[in-house]
Amino acid sequence: MTRVAVIGTTAWGLTLGSMLARRGIDVAVLARAPAEASALSAARRSERLPAGVFFPRGLFVTANPSEALKAAEAVIVAVPSVTMRANIQRVAPALPRQSLVISATKGIEVETGKRMSQLISEEAPGHEPSLNGALSGPNLAPEIAQGKAASATVAFPDTGASKAAQDILNSEVFRVYRSGDLTGVEMGGALKNIIAIGAGIIDGSSLGDNAKAAYVTRGLHEMTRLGVAMGARAETFAGLSGMGDLVATCYSGLSRNRRVGQEIARGRPLQDILSGLKQTAEGVPTTLGACRLADQYGVELPITEMTRRVLFDGLPPPAAVEALMRRAPQPEVRL
Repeated sequence: MTRVAVIGTTAWGLTLGSMLARRGIDVAVLARAPAEASALSAARRSERLPAGVFFPRGLFVTANPSEALKAAEAVIVAVPSVTMRANIQRVAPALPRQSLVISATKGIEVETGKRMSQLISEEAPGHEPSLNGALSGPNLAPEIAQGKAASATVAFPDTGASKAAQDILNSEVFRVYRSGDLTGVEMGGALKNIIAIGAGIIDGSSLGDNAKAAYVTRGLHEMTRLGVAMGARAETFAGLSGMGDLVATCYSGLSRNRRVGQEIARGRPLQDILSGLKQTAEGVPTTLGACRLADQYGVELPITEMTRRVLFDGLPPPAAVEALMRRAPQPEVRL
């Protein structure tokens, strides 16, 4: 029987673990502390999941890394990006050397601008780097937890690893494609969260569908420009981990990042918004990391920079919109 470990009790981690367990895969979920593991095990559900969704048989929760990772063929890491490094440090001694490690976290490290798979390689040097990959796509956890159809892309630098991960994750309700463009898949999933904050500001400001369509399109172009500068393939951003995820996150009422933008447009302070979410809005820290990468690679990211100024410098959203509209006219395609 295939055995999979899931690092993290986030909504996405528990959703992926439950989805795999329903297919007869043995799933171990690693919690942060024994008390959390005991509570989840007793309730057989989590408040992070929709009401009425319970853990299937075959999924167990533990706070012991050695117990969770023992004999795991694949390890899915679904933790907030700001805790990724610490989580990998915690599990690295127990990580099977030849297991697939799949980052399901859509973010970049603020201090370094590094992708999640890079952090995994750094903090688990005894693990084979070609087996470190990522899963990304238009994957709103509440819908998938309820059994609704979805699709995603899994990427590894090694073709065999991509195929193996695809075989483990793919099902009749979760169609998984594979890619060798790990940088592109990770950056698409991370950068779209920034764009979604601005989409929420547009919705919260009632700026209309024309403005939002133009903004999302230019946001995709901006994501692609930075990704290509980092070595990604432009076509990856037209796929599930780019455009697909961008559309879902910018338009869904389930999107936390879009909700952040809506609340900012209504005048609420950022810290009040984040404390009320009770879950991570990855676009907020990722904005800082993306601006760092823009400086590093010499890429102009006007939408990302304006988002940073709104989030962290107190720039009023109307002023940010005006500044973007007043920029000097440019060719539409400028990769």
